[in-house]
Amino acid sequence: MRGRVRFLDTRPLRSSQSFRDLWIGTSASQLGGQIANVAVLAQVWDLTGSPVGTGAIGLATGLPMVLFGLLGGTLADTVDRRAVVRATTVGQLLAAVGLCAQALAGNRNVLLLLALVAMGTTCGALGAPARRTFPVRLLPGDQVAAGLALTNVSFQAAMLAGPAMAGMIIARWDFSAAYATQAVAMAVSMLAMIRLPAMRPEGAGAAGGRRRPERGGWRIVLRRPTLWGSMATDLSTTLLAMPIALFPLVNEIRFEGDPQTLGLFLSAVAVGGITAGLLSGTVTRWRRAGLVQLSAAGVWGLALACFGLAGPLWLALGCLAVAGAADTVSVVTRSAMVQLETPDAYRGRVSSVEHVIGVAGPELGNFRGGLLASATSASFSLVAGGLSAILAIAAVAATNAPLRAYRTPPAAGKPATPGVADAAAAGQVC
Repeated sequence: MRGRVRFLDTRPLRSSQSFRDLWIGTSASQLGGQIANVAVLAQVWDLTGSPVGTGAIGLATGLPMVLFGLLGGTLADTVDRRAVVRATTVGQLLAAVGLCAQALAGNRNVLLLLALVAMGTTCGALGAPARRTFPVRLLPGDQVAAGLALTNVSFQAAMLAGPAMAGMIIARWDFSAAYATQAVAMAVSMLAMIRLPAMRPEGAGAAGGRRRPERGGWRIVLRRPTLWGSMATDLSTTLLAMPIALFPLVNEIRFEGDPQTLGLFLSAVAVGGITAGLLSGTVTRWRRAGLVQLSAAGVWGLALACFGLAGPLWLALGCLAVAGAADTVSVVTRSAMVQLETPDAYRGRVSSVEHVIGVAGPELGNFRGGLLASATSASFSLVAGGLSAILAIAAVAATNAPLRAYRTPPAAGKPATPGVADAAAAGQVC
């Protein structure tokens, strides 16, 4: 059974109308977001002609993600999560309409543009922790990983298709058309959210959704070995072996700075991710999720170390594709473990911690890689980063027996919800 190659597990789409609505809405918002990202980058460059201006986009998105992501976790454990996602989706829709309006009006003020970007990002960050808790409430325990794999595939597809669509839309019409496309996508997402059932936090500390939770997400994570081990594994891969910032330097040194080659680097990672997603039925049915994540994270580090040494273009692209595939497997298994292992009353706060790590880890990892490369070389930075990540992952595996032994729940007749074990675990947290 385990030796068989299985394609994408579509059981969640067939078995749950609510998850189907969630998947459609999330896919639409992801595609619209990718189109808008390209439009914002192009418009800021058009307004400023400065890399400092385009760099400010990262500030306008990164800070709200970290600051309001944590607040969103507390919010998700206090009130109805569906209401949180509905409200924040409306906010994102209004921000998209604002971006379209400023482009139609011929805006030349980059601060106004960045303020609208920050508004949309703030709303998205506030809603992200609540949205992350939906699959585990809508699906049986044995289908949660498959549902997350479907979401990851739609994200990878949006990463491939979104920028290409944005380029065509902007070339054929203008920035306003790209922002209008995002607004339409957010409207579709909003309609999908309306159909979802109410999802109030369950278990200790929720108090019917009326009382503020007593503990922060970081404390909950640190007291549960499976959670901190899974997140430490993810942080090891991104903080120590994130390659994106080094792509231009590698391209310049080895491939004469050809912009098409630079694009191939990014595409190779996405192609690997989509391929792994399409074949994810092979791993989402494996119950040893802890070992799967640890193994996939190790493959990520090894693939990027090999990329640092690869000479021919085909070999470099192959290494990046393997890294992209390993990243998808790691992300899907980690996300499933985090949701399944966390009592429902705390899922919002724990999801906010996962969100912050997912945002901050890659950014800091790119910064670390760039600094090391400037002091040594791109090859050294990539190889050292990949090998360091492998060592860090091995350390987590050696010291965290619960993560190594973790098994996802067996098939059940109803969605996974906190039971006696979760109630006991909740008591230990508090």
